[in-house]
Amino acid sequence: MNDILLLYKSLADETRLRILALLLGEGGELCVCDIIAALKLPQSTISRQLAILKKTGWVNDRRCGLWIYYSVRENAGPQSELIPLLKKQLLKTGTSADDRETLAGFGCDNSCA
Repeated sequence: MNDILLLYKSLADETRLRILALLLGEGGELCVCDIIAALKLPQSTISRQLAILKKTGWVNDRRCGLWIYYSVRENAGPQSELIPLLKKQLLKTGTSADDRETLAGFGCDNSCA
């Protein structure tokens, strides 16, 4: 029961939902700097929220040189059942659209340098 409680509590934060919406909307992975640019929040805030999402099984990370890329973990127990619902609900919000527009203007290329 505690695992399920932590899973749902991890969704009870606007920043974490915005991060998930970005990752779901891109259909791939984003580095921390892309997420910082899109959400216009400090690195410490983004890193703390990504750590919670990773700990609760929502995201994977991948190191590439100095960069860490994050993606939604699609085959992760109960999360896999909730991802389609989250995607449907999150991507139709105005905040999500604004974040995606900001990200597009930032010009992330997801290249591993």
